[in-house]
Amino acid sequence: MRTAITAAIVAFCVAAPIAQDTKGYDELLDTYVRDGEVYYRALKSDRGKLDAFINQLGGANIDRLSRDEKVAFWINAYNALVLRTIVDHYPITGKSAQYPQKSIRQIPGAFERNPHRVAGRTVTLDQIEQTILSEFADPRIFLALGRGAEDGGRLRSEAYGGARLENQLTEAAAECITRQHCIQVDRSNNKVVISPIFSWREKEFSTAYADKAPKEFAARSPIERAVLAFVQPKLLTTEKDQLEKNTFTVEFGQFDWKLNDLTGRGGR
Repeated sequence: MRTAITAAIVAFCVAAPIAQDTKGYDELLDTYVRDGEVYYRALKSDRGKLDAFINQLGGANIDRLSRDEKVAFWINAYNALVLRTIVDHYPITGKSAQYPQKSIRQIPGAFERNPHRVAGRTVTLDQIEQTILSEFADPRIFLALGRGAEDGGRLRSEAYGGARLENQLTEAAAECITRQHCIQVDRSNNKVVISPIFSWREKEFSTAYADKAPKEFAARSPIERAVLAFVQPKLLTTEKDQLEKNTFTVEFGQFDWKLNDLTGRGGR
């Protein structure tokens, strides 16, 4: 009997995939993240939960997770690794004139070279974004990536989870549309300025949204149609009226790589 019970328990554990344990990560996000900004100095001095969460990423087996659980896993991994990259080098005082002095871009190889162990793979941050997350064919994902910068996706004060992923990505997309660095309808200059994130992930946005644009935009490029279809439902009436004239130009704005740091504000 004991052997049979043991075998049943083992079979259940093998058959039932375990979703990502984000309890400690949730707690640190709730403590140190406010409206997408991070108390990096305080997090650096209390980084135990961050390191523990990242340590568990390396050996995680996600093969049997659902599609949404895998998406949540990789978004959480990306954002947590960005946090660790920053606190490992904090305070950042870079010298490159190409980026702000206090910027994750002042850390050599932060995105394109520095390796991380995740789910049994050795990957860079760029590989997570460009190779792994792009496979899920949902461009809203790229608006959920914090990037450690003012113009990145707004870092949530909670982890992403498979069961609530759709609501979280819907909120990330809606929140993007309300921020000027993401989309700005400049009525006085008759132009629309959009985040370069849409350019970086042009293929994904064009595939998902270009064919949903109103017919009056049919002559525009796929990425322009995609962005217009993506943002139009959430625009103000005056902004929609401006766009319906279809005489405006579309420009990609400059990405602000300044560190999304709350240190020194709010008493921390």
